[in-house]
Amino acid sequence: MAAAQDSSLFLGFDFSTQQLKVVAMDESLNVVHQNNVQFDSDLPEFRTQGGVHIHADRLTVTSPVLMWVKALDMLLDKMKEAGFDFSRVKALSGSGQQHGSVFWTRGASETLKNLQPDQSLETLLQGSFSVLASPVWMDSSSRKQCDALQEAAGGALRLAHITGSTAYERFTGNQIAKLRATRPEEFQKTERISLVSSFAASLFLGGYAAIDYSDGSGMNLLDIRSRNWSQ
Repeated sequence: MAAAQDSSLFLGFDFSTQQLKVVAMDESLNVVHQNNVQFDSDLPEFRTQGGVHIHADRLTVTSPVLMWVKALDMLLDKMKEAGFDFSRVKALSGSGQQHGSVFWTRGASETLKNLQPDQSLETLLQGSFSVLASPVWMDSSSRKQCDALQEAAGGALRLAHITGSTAYERFTGNQIAKLRATRPEEFQKTERISLVSSFAASLFLGGYAAIDYSDGSGMNLLDIRSRNWSQ
């Protein structure tokens, strides 16, 4: 359904496992535009299957962070080619696959502040990530870190009381602990850690977006009662 030519438009983005999708709605909640980028077929150079790489141990599952960056470039180009009028957009919202993590390298915040419109995001952010293969929700390789966290917290029930969950391999706290233990150089180069949702928002903001409480509650890091990171 076409919107009135002067009506405001609102965009919703979804960074999911297999695709990046956008929906545009007008003030009457009519869907006026939809578009998507399928990671496997539209970005074959990243060689994903179902949007991910399943590693040889069959436990480690990652996605290329630059694939998500390039997908946003491609999606916005598709919208432009379709004649979408970005000047009418009044607000954006978004969601991202839960538990996926993005590791920004030192200096990336300055790069984000100085993005140039005449270059692609992929080109501008090429050197902005200390880890190029982002752990995603399908990863189950951090059992050792889960056991250590539960022991340090005083047991599974105590950890669940603090964070809302016992330790899960895919949860970001355990993935961070694994990176620190197994790849210390990359960990030391990391300036900021985002979830997929806050990473996506950061691309639009030109600066690091905060992690929201709902996604933060799936990290084994947040004290869900105080809403602060638990020491």
